[in-house]
Amino acid sequence: MVQAKTELRERARALRRAGRTYDEIVAELGVAKSSVSLWVRDLPKPPTPPERLHRMREARWAPHRRARDIKRRQTKLAAANEIGRMTDRDLFLVGVGLYWAEGAKSKPHRMREDVIFVNSDPGMIQVYLSWLALLGIAKSGWQFRVMIHESADVAAAERYWAELVGVDVVGLDKTTLKKHNPVTARKNTGETYRGCLTVRVRDGVDLYRRIEGWWYGIVVGVSRRPE
Repeated sequence: MVQAKTELRERARALRRAGRTYDEIVAELGVAKSSVSLWVRDLPKPPTPPERLHRMREARWAPHRRARDIKRRQTKLAAANEIGRMTDRDLFLVGVGLYWAEGAKSKPHRMREDVIFVNSDPGMIQVYLSWLALLGIAKSGWQFRVMIHESADVAAAERYWAELVGVDVVGLDKTTLKKHNPVTARKNTGETYRGCLTVRVRDGVDLYRRIEGWWYGIVVGVSRRPE
């Protein structure tokens, strides 16, 4: 009996030195926790394994994350409902601001009056195309080109963007491939990475000048608002 207890004590101490917790030692040896505590209390407490630390952190923060996610969804839904039905004028003004923020612009050192919009956000692309349609720009005058890193699933990205804008893949211009730099730690990877879509309006010089004027009109209009 004494021999068996001594063996259990030595096994408990060996397990403790290996980093096992009291509960793990109890479960493996089938002895009382008080016995384990008595046998190994002189040994230093082992560092908590990284995977256990991760589980502990997850257990601690999971309720906070759930509450945060619920609050985020509630706030986004309430804000979305504040928009309501978009009028043509709403879309018109949104489109002007959208283009002037994200679209190509002519510079004094590089006069190029082209209407080119590039974005990776499908929602931005959809709003922009709705704006072009509102302006009466025929779809036959829209050109699409995918821009993506060469290491990505190029074919899948082309299919995605073609379906989004309602054209066949063969209707896209030749894809622009960005050189892959293995040294760079890119975050835009995985199945959700689809690169960017470039939307160009053919013969868009006149449209570009109008966009420039519309934006100037917005700036002037804001400056004239009463304080």
